[in-house]
Amino acid sequence: GDTAPKAAGVIHTDFERGFIKAEVYSFDDFVKYGTEQKIREAGRYRQEGKEYVVADGDVIFFKFNV
Repeated sequence: GDTAPKAAGVIHTDFERGFIKAEVYSFDDFVKYGTEQKIREAGRYRQEGKEYVVADGDVIFFKFNV
């Protein structure tokens, strides 16, 4: 239920401090499509900003700069 930057901060404080964006897909989509590339091709891979609230089952690649 936290925002993407707060969730990133749980991993490392630098992730929260330098948060740029989160690239997100659901684990259910991974099970359905099998690869990240196929998730992208299906249009299910998305970019989210600082206000995004993390949902249960999200797979997130945090982009940050410090």
